[in-house]
Amino acid sequence: METGPEQSFDFIVVGGGTAGCALAARLSEDPSRTVCLIEAGGSGRSPVVDVPAAVSMVQRSATLNWRFQTVPQPNLNGRRIPVPRGRGLGGSALINGMVYFRGHPRDYDDWARSGAPGWSYREVLPYFCKSENNENFGPSSFHGRGGAMNVRSVTRPNPLNFAFFQAIGGLGVPARPDLNGGETEGVALRQLSIRGGTRETTASALLRPAMRRRNLTVLTRVRATRIALDGRRAAAVEAQSERGPLTLRARREIILSAGSIHSPQLLMLSGIGDGEHLRSVGIDVRHHLPGVGRNLHDHLASPVHMLTAHPDPYGISARAMPRNLVNVAEYLLLRAGPLANNIFESAAFVKTVAGLDRPDVQLVFQPAKRPPPSFPFPFGHGFALSPVGLYPRSRGRITLASPDPLEAPLIDPNLLSVPEDVEPLVRAIRLIRRIFASPPFAKYRAEEVVPGAAAQTDADLVAYIRAQAYTVHHPVSTCRMGTDESAVVDPQLRVVGLDGLRVADASVFPSIIGGNTNAVVVMVAEKAADLILGRPPLPPAVLDEGPRVAQDGEQRATAAEMAPRHHETAP
Repeated sequence: METGPEQSFDFIVVGGGTAGCALAARLSEDPSRTVCLIEAGGSGRSPVVDVPAAVSMVQRSATLNWRFQTVPQPNLNGRRIPVPRGRGLGGSALINGMVYFRGHPRDYDDWARSGAPGWSYREVLPYFCKSENNENFGPSSFHGRGGAMNVRSVTRPNPLNFAFFQAIGGLGVPARPDLNGGETEGVALRQLSIRGGTRETTASALLRPAMRRRNLTVLTRVRATRIALDGRRAAAVEAQSERGPLTLRARREIILSAGSIHSPQLLMLSGIGDGEHLRSVGIDVRHHLPGVGRNLHDHLASPVHMLTAHPDPYGISARAMPRNLVNVAEYLLLRAGPLANNIFESAAFVKTVAGLDRPDVQLVFQPAKRPPPSFPFPFGHGFALSPVGLYPRSRGRITLASPDPLEAPLIDPNLLSVPEDVEPLVRAIRLIRRIFASPPFAKYRAEEVVPGAAAQTDADLVAYIRAQAYTVHHPVSTCRMGTDESAVVDPQLRVVGLDGLRVADASVFPSIIGGNTNAVVVMVAEKAADLILGRPPLPPAVLDEGPRVAQDGEQRATAAEMAPRHHETAP
């Protein structure tokens, strides 16, 4: 639909990422309301995006990735850490690892207790299920069947995954087929947002089918630059397009779904934020709201990499060439095989100290070595385990570099500013070494190359983490939901002190969840749609027992069972 320099809609959604695409599609289900979605990037369509195993290639794309970096991090040896953020319809789901994991149920109960009533686990679980079509585990109290977004477990996993299951099972970590089934402590194949061997996003699953509706307008390559206020009411979105400036007026509401970097940036550009900071960069203060941009945090990882001459791991070598050619043909002809998965095929959630009420570390298993910077697939063979610290206490901030809306903001997650945040990673590296030294990995005769055998003391490992650790691209909480003085939005996602303006994306998380964030953002968008349209919330979940946990002595059999038969229940 064409739009002129100025036009009005009932709802304007700013940002066509995971939340924005889902939210625009749901709001447009009401035929009496007009909805406009604006996205700074393009369509997000690309053959490389579609191939799940090409994840490292799409993250390098200047077209699909904003390619942000942090400011120098003093506790990581002054390094600037990459902050990939997706650009185009689909947002960061265009470049992420496609992992479908919701975190621990207690994470959401913590949200509710911290000032976000209505967001407890039993209250948000129906919104996870609403959008889900789980090929392997639905329908149940924990999973949906028939929703718009397809979810499935890894198909035909690499044999190294089963060595990992056996090794970590020998250390007492249970095999648990469904890590989204209520309890997360355990090891399993990962669940992925993939449909028919191609990447699934809210753009492909929800938005594009909705674009047939006459009441939905989708504008790409349109960059929001300011929210115009009429007194205390958000009245319009000012934007730049390839044809020049646009003003899009909202008759009812504007919803920011631009993500944890751009949503606070746009609020600040509009004069909404900490007054002292806004004045320091030459922006008139329209609404003093000191929490905007604060509380930034992210998950930090520090992998252990192994090299082997054995050809079982994915990689390019003479011994693996026949298998690789078959895999390429299988994908091109059938959209099946290893290229239809995301390489990071299994994960474990573990408690690195006794007495915790939930796992504090995720171990991400990769049956391949790291690819070179200029190529999507590795040369030679290896494998890795990346420990991810799940509950960091360090907090940082997004600030403006200038009043120029086209200039990237300053991103300072303040990583490891709380010294205790490094401790789970040190403990996890020691656990990983025990896993790789166990009998199931013996036949691979692998050598640890990172951090390397010379790093043995706690001080050595801390030095390694400071020199090599990186985030796993889960920035959250920069427009935090709550009821205290640092909250930016209330539990209905309304910007505190203003009318007609909400935020719905990862920036509203009261705190980070113990896992990957994409599925959670979809849930936020689903719940936001009901809040905005004034619909009653979905009834809280009534929980059943969930999947059985393997008992002692059953680890090998259960690990084999965790390789699902190929899509017997697919739609």
